[in-house]
Amino acid sequence: MIATILPGSSNFHAVGYNERKVSKGVARLIEILNFGSIGTFGKPTSDEFINYLDTYSSRNDRIKKAQFHLAISCKGHEMTEKELLDFAHEYLREMGYMEHGQPVLIYSHYDTGNTHLHIVTSRVSPDGKKINDHNERRRSQEVIDRILGTDRRKKVEKDFEAARQYTFSSCAQFKAVMSSLGYEVYEKDDTVYIKRGGRVQMKVPSSDFHALYKYGATDKNRARQLRSILMKYRDTCTDKEELKKELKSKLGVDIIFFGKKDAPYGYMLVDHNRKMVFHGARILAVNELLDFATSQERFDRIEAFIDDLFTLNPKITQGEIHDKLWRKHAYIKKGVIYFNGQTRTLKQFLADAITRNGRIKWIEDFCPMTEAERTVELERDSAMAMADTFESERNKALRQLREQKTGEQHRISMAVSRATAEKDKTIERLQSALKSSRDILNIIANILYKASEVFRRAIDAIIHFATERHKSLFSPSEAADIKSVMQSYGETTEQQKAVGAWLCDYAEHRQPFDEIKHRHTLNEIGDVAEGRYDWKIDRGRGGISL
Repeated sequence: MIATILPGSSNFHAVGYNERKVSKGVARLIEILNFGSIGTFGKPTSDEFINYLDTYSSRNDRIKKAQFHLAISCKGHEMTEKELLDFAHEYLREMGYMEHGQPVLIYSHYDTGNTHLHIVTSRVSPDGKKINDHNERRRSQEVIDRILGTDRRKKVEKDFEAARQYTFSSCAQFKAVMSSLGYEVYEKDDTVYIKRGGRVQMKVPSSDFHALYKYGATDKNRARQLRSILMKYRDTCTDKEELKKELKSKLGVDIIFFGKKDAPYGYMLVDHNRKMVFHGARILAVNELLDFATSQERFDRIEAFIDDLFTLNPKITQGEIHDKLWRKHAYIKKGVIYFNGQTRTLKQFLADAITRNGRIKWIEDFCPMTEAERTVELERDSAMAMADTFESERNKALRQLREQKTGEQHRISMAVSRATAEKDKTIERLQSALKSSRDILNIIANILYKASEVFRRAIDAIIHFATERHKSLFSPSEAADIKSVMQSYGETTEQQKAVGAWLCDYAEHRQPFDEIKHRHTLNEIGDVAEGRYDWKIDRGRGGISL
């Protein structure tokens, strides 16, 4: 039997709460006592009850929260509604709320699996005095014990003996067991106190108590089972209270949280079937236990995490990603995310990047041992020789470009001094020349893109920067690649900025992007040329990640 004294109120809002339950069909008003003529000539309303209680309570204006709201319940349906009503009458009489003229409303609720009543009355007695509320909750438990004929001492000793049968190795674990039985336990001055109903029910010397500790090996198999159980029920519950209720009712496992109600710092698991206590942190971290996100939301988090890893290190491999993901209890394989027994296909661009980086890593680490492997190595050497040929062609094309650009500048200077009548024709001719120059530049860039790994990475970095909506900075590795290409073809800062403009134009040729992004990208490349990324490049080469 449980009697819970609920918070008081100055406006008797408990009446409205119970009447709303009645309107929903999950409660019924079973008794009205001492409300005058209310209800005689028709069904009474909430306002009529509240106005009467307000008027009745106004005889003592010193009581600011006159509402007395009580919930009485029994386990399951071990008592009928009539038996529980008789118990309520006796309880109210013992607590001083059944004097002649005391207004009382009693509601029966049907929205839980337990037979329970809600009682609403006033803390003002019929003679205008305040009804005694000194040590109210302790007296409430004493009244219940007295009515039921319960020997509290024997019950505590019985529960203590039952708790001794559990495997526990610390005061905190024993506290969790007793808490699951409805007790509060604390240790002070070499004495362990067992408290219930606001009173200390039992005292045990600390030396005797510590002798109860059982230092047995943890049942690792059961711990793994409990971990799976917690994750399963967490994903089907909406909050920790529902989680506690489900585990207790279906599996006989109590979760005892420690710390603030809304922000617990830890928990214990009391397995009543196995009579064992488990430290929650060794099963599942409390932040993971209370993470009531959907499976979709968890997969989104994992995918965003992988995307962030690529932002920090565009060359990251699948093995390196696994080293980061294991803390999230997830892994990836062949473009699929595996998490908590569920799967989801990884975004295609991330899967492609992982595959590409894996191949590059394999080639870089390749060391031929067999004949077939040496054949592959020879083919790679041949490809590198071809790349050297491309390099020679590139240098030749660059010389031609420089010669052509010198001639173009001369013709432009001459065109400016020509007569106005020739202006349109000259401009058209110059535009054609510039177009030819741009075409030559693109041809050269195509050769370099195929032949030079650094050049290709630099172009890809610029394309990624210009097409990614939220990207505002180059990564250290991207900046290093762009800087390397600039220094290869330009000596001064201005020359390097000109090379950067060429790289930007070629990147846009391969992957068009809007004007705003073009300006933003060109400015950021200019920052690379002017050395504003040098410190990031140096840190990246030193192995420091940003």
